[in-house]
Amino acid sequence: MSIIIAGGGMTGATLALAISHLSQGSLPVTLIEASAPGERDHPGYDGRAIALAAGTCQQLAAINLWPSLQECATPITHVHVSDRGHAGFVSLDAQDYQVSALGQVVELHDVGQRLFSLLKQAPGVTLRCPAAVTAVSRSQQQVTVTLDRGEQLEGQLLVAADGARSKLAASCGIQWQTEDYQQVAVIANVSTQLAHHGRAFERFTRHGPLALLPMSQGRCSLVWCHPLAQQAQVDSWSDEEFLRQLQQAFGWRLGKFTHVGQRLSYPLALQTASQTSSHRLALVGNAAQTLHPIAGQGFNLGLRDVMSLAETLAGAHRQQQDPGSFAVLQHYQQRRQPDRQATVGITDGLVRLFANRYAPLVVGRNLGLMAMDNLPLMRNMLAERTLGWVKR
Repeated sequence: MSIIIAGGGMTGATLALAISHLSQGSLPVTLIEASAPGERDHPGYDGRAIALAAGTCQQLAAINLWPSLQECATPITHVHVSDRGHAGFVSLDAQDYQVSALGQVVELHDVGQRLFSLLKQAPGVTLRCPAAVTAVSRSQQQVTVTLDRGEQLEGQLLVAADGARSKLAASCGIQWQTEDYQQVAVIANVSTQLAHHGRAFERFTRHGPLALLPMSQGRCSLVWCHPLAQQAQVDSWSDEEFLRQLQQAFGWRLGKFTHVGQRLSYPLALQTASQTSSHRLALVGNAAQTLHPIAGQGFNLGLRDVMSLAETLAGAHRQQQDPGSFAVLQHYQQRRQPDRQATVGITDGLVRLFANRYAPLVVGRNLGLMAMDNLPLMRNMLAERTLGWVKR
């Protein structure tokens, strides 16, 4: 019997490849995905760009995956964090930490093409695409999934990698705690008059955080948060008005904003699963937790889930243990708990800190930014999180 992974987005695909590499193909994996990544509207491989921390890239290199993704990556060599209208800021530079880049920006559509190409060649991996899970039943010794064409598959473990508020996990009794931030994130690719030179920016505005990530072809990936009550107004802006408002919010560090591509928006909420494992079931990535995009921690946390689960399963397999047993899954859940709690707490705290316009708090956080930029110990704590140098 095999490990069954439901969801072939970046999280599920990486997990399949990690298990294949760590077990040298001896632990069979079946990956189920509803649609191939060839279409731009694929929910897991759409037009978004994400920032992979340096530590994440190192983990991907350890399973021989990074060389295939590096071809479509843009390095982040400098990060600038500021609060609009105030003096406080903090800067991080790759050279200060003896690395070539603080992180890498990849476009999900390109990543999807490369991952699926690797999956077709990976030893021990069976790809079922297009296919979808319609039913799950669990017994003491195995889990059985029914696919949309009526076929049944049996495995020792089912991994839910099907995204936020996983329907699969919900059908197995998993519940989520939700904290609605009453914000919406607008994402788009933009062009600027001045070259980004590998610089990334996180700017806190009166509406919400605004992040710019360096991309290929001189573009930047924009994530701009607004109050949910203003979504209709923001969505109604013409491209010219959008660029004007963006210029006012961000400033002129990259010169004039000259072009904006397709804009998409989605509501923001913190969603955390009540547990990341259950009988013959494990959750990874957004199925386990969905974070606010502030500080770009969500994907990196999810990929740490992936690497920890892959190592746990491969280790159990080498020791001839049942990889879907309670003891193995409990070890995975306990292993991930400290990182999960810390990252969720830090991200949620940043959202609340920079959304608050209470004057003494604004002064305090700006003094904190200035202190962080001038005190190496404080700056290094931020750098470790940014670099993804996190114990898992």
